[in-house]
Amino acid sequence: MNSEHPHGPIRSFVLRQGRVSNAQRRAHDTLLPRYGIPYADAPIDLDAVFGRKVPRILEIGCGMGETTVAIAAAHPQQDYIGIEVHTPGVGSLLKQIDEQKLANVRVIQHDAVAVLEMMIPPASLDGMHIFFPDPWPKKRQQKRRLIQPAFVALAVSRLKPGAYLHAATDWQEYAEQILAVFSAEPALANTAAAYAEKPGYRPQTKFETRGLKLGHGVWDIVFRKRP
Repeated sequence: MNSEHPHGPIRSFVLRQGRVSNAQRRAHDTLLPRYGIPYADAPIDLDAVFGRKVPRILEIGCGMGETTVAIAAAHPQQDYIGIEVHTPGVGSLLKQIDEQKLANVRVIQHDAVAVLEMMIPPASLDGMHIFFPDPWPKKRQQKRRLIQPAFVALAVSRLKPGAYLHAATDWQEYAEQILAVFSAEPALANTAAAYAEKPGYRPQTKFETRGLKLGHGVWDIVFRKRP
C-alpha cells in the first residue's frame, strides 16, 4: 500500500469520455493489432518488436499523434514508441501511421507510469519526449502533474547514459517546476543554461503557433543522462 496515497498512486490523467469519430474507432479496432504493443507486466524485447536494432525514442502523451508521426517520418533511422491513454488520440495516431506506411512507430494504450515500470527495460532508450503534458493548473490539482521527482527518477532509469529527456510546456509555472525537478535529479545534466532553444526535431503544432501569435510562451527543457 502506498503510504503517501493510501488508495494507490495518483494518476496524472483522467480518462475523459470524449467523442470517438467513426474513423478513429475503425482505425483503433483494425490497426491496433498491427501497430500496437499490448500492455503486459513484463519487459518487452524492443529489437524483436521492430525487427532491428537502432536508437529508440519514447513519447509520453501523443495527443492526436501529429507530432509523433511528423518526427517518426522525418527520422526513419530511429524507432518510436508512443504512449497514449485516450482512444480518440490512439485512433488518430494509428490512422496517420497507416496512411504514411510508417514501420518505425508502435503504440501502447496504457498508463505511462505502469509501462515504464513494467515494460521498458532499464537503460534501453536513447531519448524520451514529454510534450505539453496536462498542466493541472489549479493548486489543488498539481499533485496530479506527471513530472514529479519519483517519476523523473523512473524515467531516467530507462534511459541509456547520454540519452536525452525533453519536456515542453506552454504553462510557465509548470515549466519552472519541470526545470527544478530535472535539475534536482543527480543523474541528469542540463543541455542549456536554463531553458533550451526548441530542437529542430520538435515540430511546432497548430495549437502552439496560435498561442505564440497571441503572445503565449513555450518552454523546452532538455537534459541528458550523465555517463
